[in-house]
Amino acid sequence: MDSALGSKARIIVLMSHYNDNERIKQSLASFDENIPIDILIVDDGSTVRPQEAELQPYFKPGKLRIVNMEKNGGCGAARNLGLLRITEMQPAYEFIGTMDSDDLNKPGRFRKQLEYLEKNTDIALIGSWIDCIDSKGNFLYTHKYPVKDKEIKKHMYVNSMFAHPTMLFRSEILKTVGFFPEKYRWSEDYAFVFNVSKKFKVENLPEALIYYTINEKGYSSKNRRAQVWDRLRIIKDNFEFGFWPVYGLLRNFPLLFMSREFLVRIKKLLRKNSL
Repeated sequence: MDSALGSKARIIVLMSHYNDNERIKQSLASFDENIPIDILIVDDGSTVRPQEAELQPYFKPGKLRIVNMEKNGGCGAARNLGLLRITEMQPAYEFIGTMDSDDLNKPGRFRKQLEYLEKNTDIALIGSWIDCIDSKGNFLYTHKYPVKDKEIKKHMYVNSMFAHPTMLFRSEILKTVGFFPEKYRWSEDYAFVFNVSKKFKVENLPEALIYYTINEKGYSSKNRRAQVWDRLRIIKDNFEFGFWPVYGLLRNFPLLFMSREFLVRIKKLLRKNSL
């Protein structure tokens, strides 16, 4: 068994990384917390691997550890290796957070989420809204997800109602839902939160707690069509007759033919006109 990275931390953050050695430093430096937090970075076969001694000075809330994959296996495989390592640690962490190496936390992000979960013991997973920025840090728009469990569960048939890098969940739920379903290679995070939402109560905080980077050259943009196909598969695999499952299938199919850049422009225009 591995030992837990920090004796005081109740939260460990799982971050996957691939060939982004400069932006990960900015991401780690964005942890502005007054509670102890540890972090486990899974390097997904980068050509130049980051080193613990190099990155630890950027991460102030606690201890940092890196696990290396032998070769690039994709986000799902990297995240699952990280979850495996975390579940082997003793003493166990109570909560697991998720981050991407190109996104930035706002001050107190994890403290706010932890306090909410402590006050609402029936909530298994909490996310938040996000402020979307481009690769140069320019603000694009705020994405507001449904907040309450009932609305989230309905809209899960349209798309994930959680931005992956905003999640904080109770580690014990992994015993029920398992890890990220790797058969959905391009949308394993959507499949994971879908499984969680079917078994547990979930919510989002009505506040943007991170800056979420939309990079047209990034992983999500390059594989957008494959992601939409996986999204359709997830909806189909969880299908039960009703308005939202049918609507989700009908709404997502046309997205196969729309670029992410086009959709970002539409979202910016709609939000501008609503002001």
